[in-house]
Amino acid sequence: MMIHDITAKVGPHKKRKRVGRGEGSGHGGTSTRGHKGAKSRAGWVSRPSYAGGATPFSRRFPKRGFSNAGFRVEYYVANVRDLEKHFESGATVDIDVLVKLGLVPNAKLGLKVLGTGDITKKLTVVAAAFSASAKAKIEAAGGSCSEPPSKKSA
Repeated sequence: MMIHDITAKVGPHKKRKRVGRGEGSGHGGTSTRGHKGAKSRAGWVSRPSYAGGATPFSRRFPKRGFSNAGFRVEYYVANVRDLEKHFESGATVDIDVLVKLGLVPNAKLGLKVLGTGDITKKLTVVAAAFSASAKAKIEAAGGSCSEPPSKKSA
């Protein structure tokens, strides 16, 4: 027997449970909420992390180590081999051009150029950050590296 055989006979939807409509309905009295307490009353909402008075999960374990999640700067990355492959000599490379080519998903984050691969073309690269090896390779090929104007000053 398949599920469509069952639903063809009994219908696709289960009947709604109507609570609080008198004792004769079988769901009167406490309206399936049990007796007393905050859970039986209207407007009660539990915090997702609440553990019923037990020590919360986040406090059960000692905190060790370091995390820079609060102040980490994230970048989309492109390697110099990608620039060599996709651009002609004399081109200007910035994040908007890389988005059009599909090398980075969007321009929300800054661009960081990394030094994997070799580059022989003279390119003008505008990025938020460069690795030391990428900067050296681009400049050795006759290109230039610059940072875009900051959005804060504009």
